[in-house]
Amino acid sequence: MNIVSSRCVKIREVTRVTPFFDSTASTNDSPLPSTALALTYFDTKWFKFPPVQRLFFYRNLTSDTDSIRFNSEILPQLKHSLSLALLHYLPLAGHIMWPELEPKPAVYYFPDQKCDGVSFVVAESSDADFDRVSGDGIREAAEYHPLVPQLSITEDKAEVIAIQITLFPNQGFSIGVSAHHAVLDGKSTTLFIKSWAYLCKQLKLQQQQQQQTYLPPELTPCFDRTVVKDPDGIDMIYLKHWMSGSSSNRRSLNVMPVKPENYYSNLVRMTFELNREDTNKLRDKVNKVLYSTQGGAQYLSSFVITCAHVFVWLVKARDVEANTTVRFVIPTDCRSRLDPPIPANYFGNCTGGEFGEAKASDFMQENGVAFVAHKLSDLIKGIKRGAVLGSEDEFLNGMAKMREAQQLKISVAGSNRFDAYGSDFGWGRPEKVEVVSIDTTGAISLAETRDGGGGFEIGVVLGKQQMEVFASLFVDALKDR
Repeated sequence: MNIVSSRCVKIREVTRVTPFFDSTASTNDSPLPSTALALTYFDTKWFKFPPVQRLFFYRNLTSDTDSIRFNSEILPQLKHSLSLALLHYLPLAGHIMWPELEPKPAVYYFPDQKCDGVSFVVAESSDADFDRVSGDGIREAAEYHPLVPQLSITEDKAEVIAIQITLFPNQGFSIGVSAHHAVLDGKSTTLFIKSWAYLCKQLKLQQQQQQQTYLPPELTPCFDRTVVKDPDGIDMIYLKHWMSGSSSNRRSLNVMPVKPENYYSNLVRMTFELNREDTNKLRDKVNKVLYSTQGGAQYLSSFVITCAHVFVWLVKARDVEANTTVRFVIPTDCRSRLDPPIPANYFGNCTGGEFGEAKASDFMQENGVAFVAHKLSDLIKGIKRGAVLGSEDEFLNGMAKMREAQQLKISVAGSNRFDAYGSDFGWGRPEKVEVVSIDTTGAISLAETRDGGGGFEIGVVLGKQQMEVFASLFVDALKDR
């Protein structure tokens, strides 16, 4: 076996997992999808964005015997349940392609051909401290890169998703997922992971009994593209925008380049937590300011309160000039905002982005958090059902501004509503969930707290000195005054 080493991570196996087929198996009595899945305007909007990378850490190996069990039991069950899950998620086993005679790309999948399937990497990290890499403390950003698989993307063919299982002997294992942004948003990725976890757990529980291949309704994906109405051809507006930026092959499937590896050498990662009591305390402080400056308090969601504080701490930690423009974007799940609303289990992209901007001085003023909270709240309240259509110009203009130099950009990846910690494969809930790709995008990541208590887990990547400042601001904000 060819062993490849990268930052103390050895690749033990590279294979492809294909969808499981059994003529006697039940798949919710629904027909298999066709061999092509169209991209909607929600998908073409993200057509050139780099893959989103997530990591799930599981602690369940505490001895040599457990590590042996990983190879004899855990790994085979992960593979087989992935094959079962792909039966319900056939497009993930295919590729994005753009045939010459087609006006736009699509996901093509051919289950009867060996070229399809999901890339499945098995690796081992013998030297890493599982407690540290799955913890909240300061960690080098680059050390997570070998734990997530590379998505194969060329000019004429792109994988949809790739999986990597990394063993930490006598400690645990991680599941790394790289997903193409033109096919999956965060909610869809989480839906797939939870479906895979559900089938794996059932496989483990049933042991010798007949394997279960059906999914409960809440985990069954909806691939119906007709629910996304696009009478004005917005999908092509976004696609032509991306094509206009290509100087050679206008149909190239290559995504925007990521930064070189040496860029990450000074970046560190930390995770911060705000529980429900913390957000209530921070909300009370903000409303006191709003009451005195605007004559009354207002309802501010925990999401707004969390983002307002984190955005202000980021601006202060980065120590930019007061007249620097700060541009930020808030992701919005549009499934319930379309008219009519589409199913909550719709699989694909269905997210928008609300853009805002202000000067750094607005963030750094004494009442900066109240200013940002009020601005974020107004942005979110401005989103109305059915208002998604017609926002393509606003989105493209917002993205163009986000790419301008001499500014500070802040965005959000993930959500506290995804229930990422609910991905139990049969060996317990994840010890930790990370969005690795925020070190490329500069975003912060949000997730629910592992205890399910209604709090927020915030992932941040900064330079080492900037992180020290950010951590100090975080602690100071929670002190009673």
